[in-house]
Amino acid sequence: MKKIPRTVFLLGLVSLFTDFSSEMIYPLLPLFLVSVLGTGALAIGVIEGVAEATASFLKVYSGIWTDRAKRRKPFIVAGYGLAGLARPLIGLAGSWVTVLALRFADRVGKGIRTSPRDAMIADVTPPQQRGAAYGLHRAMDHAGAVIGPLVGAGLLMFWDMPLRQIFLLAAVPALVALFIAWAGVREPPLVETAEAAPTNWMRGWQQLGRDYMIFLVAVLLFTLGNSTDAFLILRLTDQGVPAGWMAVLWSLHHVVKMLASYLGGRFSDSLGHRRQLISGWGLYALIYLAFSLVESTLTLVVMFLVYGIYYGFVEPAERALVAELAPEHLRGTAFGYFHLVTGLGALPASLLFGLIWQVFGAPAAFLAGAGLALLASLLLFNNHRGH
Repeated sequence: MKKIPRTVFLLGLVSLFTDFSSEMIYPLLPLFLVSVLGTGALAIGVIEGVAEATASFLKVYSGIWTDRAKRRKPFIVAGYGLAGLARPLIGLAGSWVTVLALRFADRVGKGIRTSPRDAMIADVTPPQQRGAAYGLHRAMDHAGAVIGPLVGAGLLMFWDMPLRQIFLLAAVPALVALFIAWAGVREPPLVETAEAAPTNWMRGWQQLGRDYMIFLVAVLLFTLGNSTDAFLILRLTDQGVPAGWMAVLWSLHHVVKMLASYLGGRFSDSLGHRRQLISGWGLYALIYLAFSLVESTLTLVVMFLVYGIYYGFVEPAERALVAELAPEHLRGTAFGYFHLVTGLGALPASLLFGLIWQVFGAPAAFLAGAGLALLASLLLFNNHRGH
């Protein structure tokens, strides 16, 4: 197999250092808001809700803009630069409103960069290697999510560093990420196609085609059953897993995600991106079924670690399938709508899951998540069989 293009590796490094920076801050952000700024759960909910909704909407617009401009790098550099400069300034915040503004700026940066970055990976990678390329990128992204919390926890526990200083120190890996994006990543020449990206967004949406739209419906169905991982942690805690061990499990979970993403991406190029995505959603359904029916703490811990393999099956295959289904001149637009659906579907998913848990209990909530994952798998499978 040919080597993964250098641009993919550099974008992976950018994501690694960016997640290194962000994960030094965000696991400690609730503690900072409560203990330093004196706010409560409502402020945390407002901050995170506004932040994630902002990122979801902007991913669509940046995807459309990058196709019209036929440029990727300016969006990538601007997005990583804005987020990297705003995020550490949380350490200087004097109120939760300031944190909200900085978190908003951080998510604006994420919204600007994500779709152009995913489109650039498809631009520089041959179709037969796209699963491996997205797998490598996701693996490096998850590596940053492993390193960041460990560095933050180490600075807090062993050096007794104040939270504000830890947040400001997170600027160092953020600046490294920005430098690599600016100086290392090269804008690939986009292949000239017979069609240009339409200026009318509705026409662009229609040109994405039926297969892509059915894929998005399947993704939305799955996302509605894919609630926040906090519910898995809550289930393990209810089973008696101590908080200290939960932190260890969370770190191991990210290690599994990192390895599984790298291997799963390569495997998807052989198996087929659609088939692997269906398999990954099926694995998710089995894991949620286990969390619904199993009472053994050890079994649930093992299933939680296996849950990391689901990410490795799904994340690279999803992105490679988007690139496969989208016309070349609408690649950024296709990634924009994909990220919009996954982002906006996540909020009602967690609300629905929490409501079912509260009214009917945890087993019913996990069973509902498994059912929606199976429905999404069947929809994608039937559409594939139709061809």
